Parts: sequence; structure tokens; C-alpha cells
Amino acid sequence: MSKEIKNADSPFRGLGGKRVLITGAAGFLGSHLCDRFIKEEYQVIGMDNLITGDLNNIRHLFKLQQFEFYHHDVTKFIHIPGHLDYILHFASPASPIDYLKIPIQTLKVGAMGTHNCLGLAKAKEARILVASTSEVYGDPLVHPQTEEYWGNVNPVGPRGVYDEAKRYMESITMAYHTFHGVDTRIVRIFNTYGPRMRLNDGRALPAFIGQALRGEDLTVFGDGSQTRSFCYVDDLVEGIYRLLLSDYIMPVNIGNPNEVSLKEFAEEVLALTGNKVKITYKPLPVDDPKQRQPDITKAKAILGWEPKVSRSDGLKITYEYFKSLPEEEWNKQPKEFVSMK
Repeated sequence: MSKEIKNADSPFRGLGGKRVLITGAAGFLGSHLCDRFIKEEYQVIGMDNLITGDLNNIRHLFKLQQFEFYHHDVTKFIHIPGHLDYILHFASPASPIDYLKIPIQTLKVGAMGTHNCLGLAKAKEARILVASTSEVYGDPLVHPQTEEYWGNVNPVGPRGVYDEAKRYMESITMAYHTFHGVDTRIVRIFNTYGPRMRLNDGRALPAFIGQALRGEDLTVFGDGSQTRSFCYVDDLVEGIYRLLLSDYIMPVNIGNPNEVSLKEFAEEVLALTGNKVKITYKPLPVDDPKQRQPDITKAKAILGWEPKVSRSDGLKITYEYFKSLPEEEWNKQPKEFVSMK
């Protein structure tokens, strides 16, 4: 386990506040969580193996005394000196282009990585929140999806490595709670977007915006009638923060129930960018979910949470972020991974 910044050895005892470990800290969601907990005056330890994460997402935190970073793979034993109050386990490939390239790593981080994080939580007597996703519902036969729905998942399909990794994550988390008494929380995250997403990660929003920036036709898979529900990242982080500090141990959906078809969504991106290209259609990938919409009744009742940022406002912020990137970023191909073990 190697440290990346010089202040990683700084003693935290005199800073006050609580101490939190965030795995996947250099990723899209992990980096925003680091920002939020820094803002709340926590002492934040970020951890990432940088297979899909990017240090640029957290570089602005390196100068802060209340932040330290470990370059480490959570599928290997985790050692953190000192006390921990909270652990947020967000280490995982999160887009199809990632987990189809590194399927074994995806399964290992969901299984072995979660096991290691839970073991650390037990040893430190820390509360742990694990990041599950709407993929536990697979291609759902119930709409919208409630937390009581058990899902429709193909365990041997190409998406199974991600879907089943998250389902196992939930199972072992509950086992640690019931058998070892570990204080656990489970968030089921629905489609989320915002600054720091990778343009080349294969998900609909960055793919559409990347194509628009390059002047290419927008690619919609299937006939575009399949639906998604997009939540702006600040709203998602607020829901996660509230869930962590709540007393509720069962899974909670966090997402935006405002459903939109991918064809309509592509048209919204075209209107936003002012691009005159057209929409083209390709065959639907295997096991791609036809509908995705969270039932957030529990989040409203238990957490007092619901999304605040409209899709039009969130899209504008996200588009401006992508447009501000150097032009070479628009043309980057998906990164080659250094480990396929």
C-alpha cells in the first residue's frame, strides 16, 4: 500500500471531527463524496487503485491537512492506522465499457474488496456504507423498482459480473451485520451524472455529449424506447450522506424518479449543444435493461430526501464541464487497463 501525497503522514488527532475512509476516492462519485466530507469538516482518507479512477479528480484536495490518499487495491488486505468512524465503499468499475474489459477485477472488488472493507469496519468498530446499484434489479419486471423487488438478473450474461458482484456485496454486508454486529448501510444508486464523469466510459450521457462535442451523430442502442432516470451528482451525494447518518440498515434507493427514454434524452442533449447532427441506432446490447426508475418512497420517508436539481439545470452544468476540458480529452479512447487479473 503506497501513499501518494506528502501530508499522508500528518497526525489527525489535533484536527477535531470524525475520520472517514472513502474507497474509490478518485472516481466520479468517490471524489464528490470526498469533497462533501471535507466540507463537513471530516478527516478524509481516500483510497483508490486508479484502474478507473483519476487523481485529477482529487488533486485539489492534496494540499489540505485533513485529507490523505492511499494508492491501494481494496481486494488486498487493508491497513489504516488509527481510529475510523465511517467507511464508504465505492471502489468498483461502474460502466459497461469498464466491467466488460475487466470482469474478474469487477467481481473481485465486489466480493473480496467488500469482505476486506467489512473486516476493517469490524476491527475499527466503524459504521460502513456500501455502494450497491440499480443493477441488482437487472432487466426489471417490476416498474418502478422498489427495494423489496428481488430483480431479474442473468448471472452468466456479459453484465452478470457487475450485477452479481453488487448482489453479493449486499448479501455479505447483511451477513456481517447480523452475525458480527457490524453497523452497516446499503445504498442502491440509480443513474447519476455530473462533472468528473469520463467522456469515454460508455454510459449514455457522456457518450452523447462526447459525440456532440466531436460533431458526430449520436448513437442510441435499440429503438431508444428504453428508459433511464438521471440524478445529478450533488443530489445523490446528499442522499448518501443522510443515509450514512441515519439508523436504517436495509437497502435504500437513491435516484431521480423523473424517467426519460434514451431517444428523448439524446434529443435533449442535441438541443442543449445546438449540434445539427442526427441520431443513429444500433442493436441493443445483451441484457440491457429496458426500464430503470427508482421508487424513492423510503428515501423520502426515512431520510427526508428527494432530488432538487432538474435535469435541464444539471445537463447545462455537466455540458459546460465537458466543454471546458482540453479538446484532446474529447477524442480519448477508453483507457487500457494495466491489470486484467
